[in-house]
Amino acid sequence: MAQAAAANMDRSQCVPPHSGDHILPNSPLFGKLIRHARRGRVALRDRGLGVEKTYAELLDAVLAFRKVVDASLSSDARARLHRGDEVYIGVLAAGGFEFTVAMLAVLALGAAAVPMFPTAPINELVYFITKSQQAAVLTSSAARDTATRAGKQAGDVTTIDILSNLPESPRFRALDMAMSSDPPQDDRAPGIVIFTSGTTGRPKAVVHRRTYTHETATSIGEGYDVDHRDVLLHLLPVHHTTGLGTSFFPFLCAGACIEFGGAATGGFDAEWVWDRFLRGGLTVFSAVPTIFMRLKWDFERRISKLAPAEVSRHVAAANQFRVLLSGSSALQDHVQQFWTELRAGTPILTRYGATEFPGCLKVPMDADHKALPKGCVGLPVPGVELKLSEGNEGELLVKSPYMFAKYLYDAEATKQAHDDQGWFKTGDIARRDGDFYTIVGRASVDIIKSGGYKISAIDIERECLSLPYVKEAMVVGVKDEELGQRVAAVIAVKKQQPQEAANLTLQQLRADLRPSLANYKLPTILRVVEGELPKGVTGKVQKKVLGPELIPSPGYELLPDVQVWRRAQKGGRLQARM
Repeated sequence: MAQAAAANMDRSQCVPPHSGDHILPNSPLFGKLIRHARRGRVALRDRGLGVEKTYAELLDAVLAFRKVVDASLSSDARARLHRGDEVYIGVLAAGGFEFTVAMLAVLALGAAAVPMFPTAPINELVYFITKSQQAAVLTSSAARDTATRAGKQAGDVTTIDILSNLPESPRFRALDMAMSSDPPQDDRAPGIVIFTSGTTGRPKAVVHRRTYTHETATSIGEGYDVDHRDVLLHLLPVHHTTGLGTSFFPFLCAGACIEFGGAATGGFDAEWVWDRFLRGGLTVFSAVPTIFMRLKWDFERRISKLAPAEVSRHVAAANQFRVLLSGSSALQDHVQQFWTELRAGTPILTRYGATEFPGCLKVPMDADHKALPKGCVGLPVPGVELKLSEGNEGELLVKSPYMFAKYLYDAEATKQAHDDQGWFKTGDIARRDGDFYTIVGRASVDIIKSGGYKISAIDIERECLSLPYVKEAMVVGVKDEELGQRVAAVIAVKKQQPQEAANLTLQQLRADLRPSLANYKLPTILRVVEGELPKGVTGKVQKKVLGPELIPSPGYELLPDVQVWRRAQKGGRLQARM
């Protein structure tokens, strides 16, 4: 028996490992990247750093940084990598060259990458680092101080600067690089972790297999005919599934060029985006409804008042794109109408997915848009199976080959996310019209979709309740034209602090919450109530009843005791004011 097994051994068992500073792992992702490198294609432009890198230059930086990270890991982490165990490494950087190098270096090591938002509160970063048991945090130069503080608070986790550890000039040409002849990396192993908010408790760590980086990415890219001739303007956060799964890996896999700028490097500026459109050379723009709405507003308020020739230049700039993509939340009808008319009848293509299941519905490139049901998000993508809980309307249930692997270190939550037949429960209510699907709304009032973000109301309530003057807190989503939903807080203040009850302002509440909540989670509507929040017969606050009663929509703006955080136009940027 032993002799027969020996005679049938794999060749890798009788030869030394194939590795080296110029050797990339045997992986479909790196196979695609090295082929793009041999063709001399441009991989990315980083407007923040002022650099442009080819795929060959990118891979050279990845190889160099992989060596640095490997040498910086503990002996235990290196041993676990060698055994093929799960190792998680954080990446704290905005979208750009540093982020791309770090993500690919982690994957080249055989570890799983955990992208994190550089401006997130320290306590949130500490939670992410400890929850995923990160072996190290790779940080951009801009986020170095934040990474150091978070790493120290998380138990002296090693932080490694990305840019300062890269060579000043390339070491290897594309022709010098090779892929390992060792057995392929295990595609079933964790590759990417994205943190997201749930209906209860702390954010969950959604683990995707390594297939997320190439097979899932390729399926999304092919759905939009992405190829090496495309240039994508990337403005989205890269710790978010849209910025990573839709606007990053699919374009790398296709050999396209990703241009990072705008919101990815420091806040959204509609005038800057229109100016970049005017410079041309772009083919794809992927955004969330809030971005498309703010660009629409800037066109109507500023651009439309320019000289006719300038207006025509802006219209031509909008028409340079072969495709505009929108996701994360519902695209408002009037926004779709504006862009469709601006682009001579070519609409924005909508899609639907979630952190756990990227891209399960999309409007096809060749769809007859006039025949589409109003507001629909498309057809099931190839390979995905969907059903509704109650015939042609109900909770959308999903089975997909692109499904997440698990919630990290939370087997019970992973199990509870599915029904007894294995369908993933999305929490979204949908309607089927023929073969097309339309998202009607959320099954849970504890999830707020605002500006493309999926926010847990319970997380915000927990932080409100930590304030010394707050007795009770209820947080709900209120319909909003710009953001999809606003974050609204109803606060009952403790009796022993009457001064705070009388004078609590939305500005003060936001300031007090800012150390513990990301900016997009801060309430933009506040109502202070006396006594306590009304309860149902079970003693629970019934949000579905109480929310519309205390903060009616429309109409809450007219109530004298409802405070609203406004946005005002100033110098082409949107700035908050009371």
